[in-house]
Amino acid sequence: MSPAPALFQTTAAAGPVLTVDIDAVVANYRLLVERVRPAKVAAVVKADGYGLGAIPIARALARAGCETFFAAHVEEGLALRRALPSSHILILHGFFRHAATAFADAKLIPVLSSLEQVEAWLDSGRGQPSVLHFDTGMSRLGLSARDADILLSDNQRLRRLNVRLVMSHLACADDLAHPKNHDQLDRFEAIHHRFARVPGSLCSSGGCFLGSEFMFDWVRPGIALYGGNPLKDGPNPMNPVVNLTAPLLQVRTIDSGESVGYGATYTASGPRRLGVAALGYADGLIRALGNRGHGVISGVRCPIVGRVSMDLTTLDVSAVPPAALVSGAPVEFIGPHQSVDELARAAGTLAYEVLTRLGSRVERRYVGIEARS
Repeated sequence: MSPAPALFQTTAAAGPVLTVDIDAVVANYRLLVERVRPAKVAAVVKADGYGLGAIPIARALARAGCETFFAAHVEEGLALRRALPSSHILILHGFFRHAATAFADAKLIPVLSSLEQVEAWLDSGRGQPSVLHFDTGMSRLGLSARDADILLSDNQRLRRLNVRLVMSHLACADDLAHPKNHDQLDRFEAIHHRFARVPGSLCSSGGCFLGSEFMFDWVRPGIALYGGNPLKDGPNPMNPVVNLTAPLLQVRTIDSGESVGYGATYTASGPRRLGVAALGYADGLIRALGNRGHGVISGVRCPIVGRVSMDLTTLDVSAVPPAALVSGAPVEFIGPHQSVDELARAAGTLAYEVLTRLGSRVERRYVGIEARS
């Protein structure tokens, strides 16, 4: 039998791995608890915990004292309820009639954002708690100030709603100096004041770093728990949580004038050593990183050359010591040499998108004392 082509003469390697430090998530939660005190901290674990795994993270946070969790969809809430039988679970997308039984059986709390949802919740006749979400300037989901007039005009209906929280959402909280923050604060204060003795919540991650007048009774951090920078400018106050690596599959050399990848978007200006990593856009690596981002091998930054393809990414590894370029060597895309925010900036996006895009082919590994609890 003739020898296999060079393409197949590589040692088998594992696929990409996302390592999640559960202890760091808990440390970030505790940092926020101290920062916003006496307000309480509820954890946003929608989108499978921003791609990191909602269940192991929520369980660890519950052990650390977190009592309230926000999900987006009913299905997310049901999965959380199975893992957290005694926690408060709030559904950001509100209530839908077809899901009435699920809400009742799992004791899910809807975040009601329209009068239509309010009426549907009242018609369900369950009498369970609800949350009212008011729009104060995001112009996305939310009841209006006029809707507040309607709700407050009927005390009997308001009692039936059993409102446990009034909330809104800041549009520019990551920019601490943005004038819209105080404009929304004023609008929310006016609405919240009308709901006597009902707790209020205005802040997500970035808002936790605004003044104490923004804190109200609850804050709802998401990206800050997962180690992303909640602030537009300045150093990240949170602990890093994730490492994303992929194995090196093959190393090759090319000469001046040779191109790399689909579309031949990169052409070598001189001899180059290339390494191919087992990570592509099917795994969630953002395609815009082609010819813009980099990976790290043995502490050496390696530019991505050519386009990111479905399963593979090619890097210029010319500066890496040859002894480190073994098949299966880890290529770091997020970690101590490159934060999730740095990778996001190279792709022209945010840490939120980087994390939530990571797909099922990326193995999640959980480390830390809390991961073993």
